[in-house]
Amino acid sequence: MLRLRRRRPQRARCSLRRKFSPNRSASNPPRLIAKPPSAAPKVPPGFQVELFAANLHDPRTVRVAPNGDIFVAESEPGRVRVLRAADGASQPETNEVFASGLQEPFGVAFYPPGSDPQWIYVANTGSVVRFPYRSGDLRPGGKPEVIVRDLARAGGRSVQRGHITRDIVFSQDGRRMFVSVGSATNDGEGMGKRDAAAIARWEAAHGLGSAWGPETDRAAVLVFDPDGSNRRVFASGLRNCVGLAVHPLTGDVWCSTNERDDLGDDLVPDFVTRVRDGAFYGWPWYYLGPNEDPRHRGERPDLKDKVTVPDVLIQAHSASMGMVFYDNDQFPSEYRGDGFAAEHGSWNRAKRTGYKVIRVMLKDGVPTGEYEDFMTGFVVNDSSVWARPVGIAVAHDGALLVSEDGNGTIWRITYRGGP
Repeated sequence: MLRLRRRRPQRARCSLRRKFSPNRSASNPPRLIAKPPSAAPKVPPGFQVELFAANLHDPRTVRVAPNGDIFVAESEPGRVRVLRAADGASQPETNEVFASGLQEPFGVAFYPPGSDPQWIYVANTGSVVRFPYRSGDLRPGGKPEVIVRDLARAGGRSVQRGHITRDIVFSQDGRRMFVSVGSATNDGEGMGKRDAAAIARWEAAHGLGSAWGPETDRAAVLVFDPDGSNRRVFASGLRNCVGLAVHPLTGDVWCSTNERDDLGDDLVPDFVTRVRDGAFYGWPWYYLGPNEDPRHRGERPDLKDKVTVPDVLIQAHSASMGMVFYDNDQFPSEYRGDGFAAEHGSWNRAKRTGYKVIRVMLKDGVPTGEYEDFMTGFVVNDSSVWARPVGIAVAHDGALLVSEDGNGTIWRITYRGGP
């Protein structure tokens, strides 16, 4: 089973101490309630948390423009909102809709990287569009241009729609555009089987371990040129890479991933990991190396020794969402270069987990495998929660911004010093 080893207060490492044993799963969705008057998020000593924005509609990804404006993807109403706040301000002075009429937008990115972007890219469920943009714009500078069509090529009404979130980031040199696409199903059901020759032909075109049928170009991170050309699978076997981030020191692309359900409370761990070109992370046939999913027993023995093990394992069913690397100096120096990830919270586990923000430890840009709770306090009791974290970003002034889609709010965390 998966064991959680406590290294120091609130610090943990998920490790494989014993062979995994799939077992019966629980169905335990949370009851979402309004924030109780006495409830408040909890952060470590020396930090302060305050409500930054409220009354948002399904706020998901949060991204900060070079000039400090804060862009929020509101997925359900199909729009991107822009908030403007002076450095140190506890609330935005401007709150406007930047673009609407979008298809469940999630990922937002500025291009080219640097201080003077010319475009804002938005990843919809089925496409990537870009809007002309100059620093400080509260409205697009022109009509949107569709850069990528048919993002999930096997999507649509004929198959299960599956995961709808698509995140987007650019490499530091601006030459590559990465887009994450979640699976259509939980464990590849409905794909059907192929013989060795057909699989070899498929992988020659789509990459090692790439799924087919309704999962074509899904459960993957795709890579393009910034104009949407030269599409290919960058990494496969990632069931639902919800959040993408680029480490400011190493330039590595990272992925925050929701793993599969229905294998028991402790299977399969979610994770955050560096994403390697050409790597296969296991889904749907394997997980965490050579551990075979019993629902696909004997189907792909050729892949058993080719699975890349993720860098940082997180308690199963935490539902790891957005992530960011801290690159400012408002927090103490030991936080610089570390990652933060939003954990949306479990539904497929008897004992509730997630519903928090975690800090992911790195040393010189390399993950240690450890993480610790950073923002908690959203679980009221065994059945009820009042917030589900999704997006996370570092503001221009170094504050950490966290969106949650349960009650439509954004929270602002700063360091004030002291014990």
